[in-house]
Parts: sequence; C-alpha cells; structure tokens
Amino acid sequence: MDIITMPTFSVPINQSNFNLNTSNVAGFFGGDEAIAAMTTVHLYRGRRWLGWYNSPGSYTVAKKFGQLAKSRFWDGLFPGPNLTPAEVFGLDGKPGPRYWGVFSGTEMTTGHLAYLMVEKTKEVQAEAEVEGRETTPLSVTIVDVGDGVVKHLDRAPMMSIHHALLAAIPITISFATCGISAASGDWLAFALIMIGIISSGVSCLVMGSAQLEFASVKEAAPGKDIDPITKGRFDLKMGGSPEFRRIGLCSLLLLAQFLLQLLLIPQASTFGQIMFISSLAASWAYNSFLASLEQEKIQIGVLSKALRDPPMLKIALKNRAAQAVFACLVLSDDVRRPPNSDFKPKEVLQCFISNETRVWNAWRKKVVEELEKNGEEKSFDLSSSDLLGFRDDEKKLLRSLLQDACSAYRGYQNHIDKIRPISSPSSNEKQSS
Repeated sequence: MDIITMPTFSVPINQSNFNLNTSNVAGFFGGDEAIAAMTTVHLYRGRRWLGWYNSPGSYTVAKKFGQLAKSRFWDGLFPGPNLTPAEVFGLDGKPGPRYWGVFSGTEMTTGHLAYLMVEKTKEVQAEAEVEGRETTPLSVTIVDVGDGVVKHLDRAPMMSIHHALLAAIPITISFATCGISAASGDWLAFALIMIGIISSGVSCLVMGSAQLEFASVKEAAPGKDIDPITKGRFDLKMGGSPEFRRIGLCSLLLLAQFLLQLLLIPQASTFGQIMFISSLAASWAYNSFLASLEQEKIQIGVLSKALRDPPMLKIALKNRAAQAVFACLVLSDDVRRPPNSDFKPKEVLQCFISNETRVWNAWRKKVVEELEKNGEEKSFDLSSSDLLGFRDDEKKLLRSLLQDACSAYRGYQNHIDKIRPISSPSSNEKQSS
C-alpha cells in the first residue's frame, strides 16, 4: 500500500545549532496589553468575532478573568476577589464626585457614570474667560442632559467597528505562520500556534457575548433627568450567572495554552520558533494598539452617544471666589430655575468656600444680599460702616474678594447669551468634588 505524504520545503536555519529559547515569552510577555485589549470586547461592534489570533499573555489574562468564576474549584484555581463582570472589565468601580441637588436638597456620593461625565467636562475647551484677579485658574461647566436621558436596562451603544477591523492583520499573520510551519514540516509549531488562535478566539467570543447595559433607577422622579448619571452605572449581562462557568472554562483553556506553549515551543525547529514569535509579535502590536485607545475615553464616548452628545459650555475663571459667584448666578437665573424652587445662594457659596473667618462671612453676606436683588443692578462696594471692626489687612482682603465677585457678575452679564441656551430647568443640579 502506498502512503501519500505532504510535500515540505527545507529551511537552512533548521540545520544550525541556533536556538531562540522562546519559552520565556510564551505566556508572560504582553499580558497587560492583552488584558487591555480584552476589556474593549464589549465596546466595539463586532469585536467579539475578531479574537482569532495567537495572542501573548495568556497566563495573565487567565488569572485576571478567571476570578469571575465562582465556586470552590474556580476560587482555588484563580484566587482573588469575586468582582462583578463590569468591575473585572473596568466598566465600573470608579468613585464619582459628591453630588448636591441645589433645588432638591439631595446630597449623595456618585458612581462610575458621574465620574465619566466629570472626565468628559475636563476635555471641553473653555469658550470664554472671565477677567479678574488671577490666583488659581478654575472653571464652571454647564451640561444639558435633558434631551438624552438613559433609562434603566437601556442597552449601551457600541463604538464603530473600524478600529476592531485592524484585527485582520494579526489574524492573517497568525494563520499564515501556522500554515508556513506546517508546510515546512514543523507540525509542533503549527499545533502550538493553532492552540493560541483557538483559545484566544473562543475566549473573546464567549466573554464578548455579554450585553453592556445601563443600570439605574427604574423610573426617575419628575425633574430628575440627572438621576441616571448620579445613580447609574454600566452593567454587563453575562450568561451563566452567578457561577460564570463558561468564563472559568475559557480561563482554563488559556492556562492550558500557556503551559503547552511554555513546555513545548523549545522543542520546535528554529524556523518554527521564528514563525511562533512572528505571530506573537503581530498580536502584541494589535493588543498594544487597542490598549493605547484608553478605555476610559471609549466609555466616555459610549456615554456621550447614549446622551445624544449633550451640549456643554465651559467658562474659565481666575479664582475660587469668582467661580462660586458665577455658579450662583447661573443657578439663580429665573430662566433656568424651576418654579417655586427654594434656592439659597448662601448654601451654594458655603459649598464652594467653607472658610468661617469673619472676612469670608462678611463676603458671603454681602454677595447674598446682592444676588437676592431681583432685577436691580448689583453693586459689590462696601460702605465705611460695613468695614467697622476690621483690621487694615482684612479690609484689603475683603475689598479684593468683593472685586472678584464683581468681576464674576460682569463676566456673567457679558456671556449670558451663551449661557442661557445651553441649560434647561431640569438639568440645573450641581456636582462638586
């Protein structure tokens, strides 16, 4: 009986005594980049289908995501805290700023979505600057979320697939090096690259099957359009809850990939090892590219998309006294203030500047008097009787602070046409950190 064998080509380098000793990079190299790439699997459309390449860092990825599986067996194999899927994938866990509802009186700590919103406001460029005495540059940012409120269990929008399509490069190189290894007769290198392709592809497919949703109050109170942001978070609806056995099996597969590649790749031919490293290098470059996109910015893009890109306006100010007065003026405007609201400018000023010295107390008292004048021209000048009992240095400081308040008032009047269209009554709540 004749036996048909596949033709192979001879590689001269295989005849040398040169050895690459690739076991050192088989599972440890590129672990952080691989984790960063895996955390984008729920953020880009179609990303879950594009994991079929020989990715490095399988041990690190297995240890990270294996912690999701919950049982005595999985806890022993992958020890660590039992976090939620959203926390493991970096979609939850960041504390937001302190929230204070100026009109409702609500005070609370916020979560991940509020944190992302604050980070978004940091990216906004100031459209105007209020002149005045400069000490510490600050700003006031107005955000109108009234037209794009996210609801409980709304599915989060995904980003464009164009970044994820670059996965075609490592996928092509991984399959090409796999085929070339087979053609050269190095079936061990072929098998080890194929194991990496399969374990990475299956893990990406299974972990990416979860749906990213918004978890918030089921029904926001009237006039509380800000509730889904202050009380909301991202939630990953992943099958197999609460044990997540499929995630544990994927992590076990990645661990097996690590062990097999670690132990067997030194037995491959020199040419096969070169093919193996080439596939790892291409995959590492793609993972590094995904890691460079900064997951937080991607999440900010997802949130902005869900809120229909809410309009924002940032006004730059030059000191905290001007910032406090400017915020008070924005909130006290009758155009934006809800009807029958109990607005207390003194509490707002106290929130921004809590100093209890007699200079600051006198400053707050004077500013509140002026802000409560409805429809009257405001003057922040002090009479001689107002300054009785103050030392010369205190008088100088008080006049300087009131001049800051006057600068904020003039700046507000100069930019009121920009401010009024950006804000709606229901969105006039304040966050401070």
